[in-house]
Amino acid sequence: MTGHDDNEYRRQRLAKLEQLAEMGIRPAARSLDRTGDLAQVRSGYAEGRQVAVAGRLTTLRDMGKSLFADLRDGSGRLQIYVQRDQLGPEGYRAFKLLDLGDQIGVTGSLFTTRTGEQTVKVAGWSLLAKALRPLPEKWHGLKDVETRFRQRYLDLIANPEVRELFNRRSRMLSVIRAYLEARGFQEVETPMMQPHAGGAAAKPFVTRFSALGSDMYLRIAPELYLKRLLVGGFEKIFELNRNFRNEGLSRTHNPEFTMLEVYQAYTDVRGMQELIQDLIPCAAREVFGTLRVGSDACPVDLTPPWREVRYRDLLREKMGADWYDTPVAEARRRAEALDLTVDPSWDHVLIGHEVYEKTIERTLVQPTFVTRLPAALIPLARACDDDPASADVFELVIGGTEIAPGYTEMNDPLEQRRRLAIQVGHDPEKADEDFLTALEHGMPPAGGMGVGIDRLLMVLAGAESIRDVILFPQLREKA
Repeated sequence: MTGHDDNEYRRQRLAKLEQLAEMGIRPAARSLDRTGDLAQVRSGYAEGRQVAVAGRLTTLRDMGKSLFADLRDGSGRLQIYVQRDQLGPEGYRAFKLLDLGDQIGVTGSLFTTRTGEQTVKVAGWSLLAKALRPLPEKWHGLKDVETRFRQRYLDLIANPEVRELFNRRSRMLSVIRAYLEARGFQEVETPMMQPHAGGAAAKPFVTRFSALGSDMYLRIAPELYLKRLLVGGFEKIFELNRNFRNEGLSRTHNPEFTMLEVYQAYTDVRGMQELIQDLIPCAAREVFGTLRVGSDACPVDLTPPWREVRYRDLLREKMGADWYDTPVAEARRRAEALDLTVDPSWDHVLIGHEVYEKTIERTLVQPTFVTRLPAALIPLARACDDDPASADVFELVIGGTEIAPGYTEMNDPLEQRRRLAIQVGHDPEKADEDFLTALEHGMPPAGGMGVGIDRLLMVLAGAESIRDVILFPQLREKA
């Protein structure tokens, strides 16, 4: 539909709105008291039952002195039958001024048509909202990606399966909360604006707090505040939070995203491993009704126990048994042979991680705990007792995507200070001194874990992009 056509349709609908107003029909200040949503009315069907329903007009089939139409709400569809003899000439003429997309309420009695369709025989109706813009052409099954993401409301109107996906997202969050609370975890809230961008290595969004005359950062992770709570005596906590990272857009990245972060005192990475291996199957069963999830092209079986493999073993399998014995120049040459771009300043650890992220991770379709990653990459995790170069961590990968990192948390304040000093380099002001002070008051040994909610839903639903599971994903401005 062109912009010219859209404007013409809008003028026509405005003219109909004026005609309705001249007939004394204006959008109601509130809806009628509904018998229930459309699905409830259908499930409670009884011949002759008097009902009041509301919804959006999505089809109109004019038969002269009568017409059939479909109403839709968030629960489903219900047919209505409108007769001139029932409404009278004036009321029927007014009804025929309605357009697809208008929101109306109707009262009447239920009956079944000769074709077996449950239908409301309309005795009265009211205008609830006039749609001044038409639904897009071929809106039944709207496919245009640009329109679907920029105007998500049209996507939700046109594609019931999309609306059901977001219903499932809400249910999944409820299941996760209930699961954790039943096991003694307490939900907490930590600042979304922070004086230091800590808890992860990422570029932050910067804002200005005028009252304090200082720069602030939208959080890239809540980890450092949650660990303060461990110091303060909270033993089992979680936060379902929004994080912000001023980085690129991709199939698995959106600059604003939802994370679950869980911390438990007096446990370690193995406690987190047991927790996530139970939590995700529980959510899948409750929300999707099965442990066999994903898409036809990428099926996933969530049945525990899940595979566990060391990071080093994966790299050796990909790059050769002698990978860790090769000099940096040779490691760079092998990585570039895989068509990877390698920064000249990278050391062996960074080159290996580039190989892992770009060529290995995506092959791990079935749930896999990748363990003992390089400690240099994870300054907030404790090193393995038997190998200080390896962190006592896992990365859970499902469907070729990292879903959840889990750590034995670093609680040694002196070692933590040393590691963060290396991370911030020549800019010590970037270190969160208050967090380090908190650690010096004694944090108990703990396990911690982050779960990417958007990515988890992608895997469970078999979605192709993170934008499919975020109601309003970030997009470039239109030119």
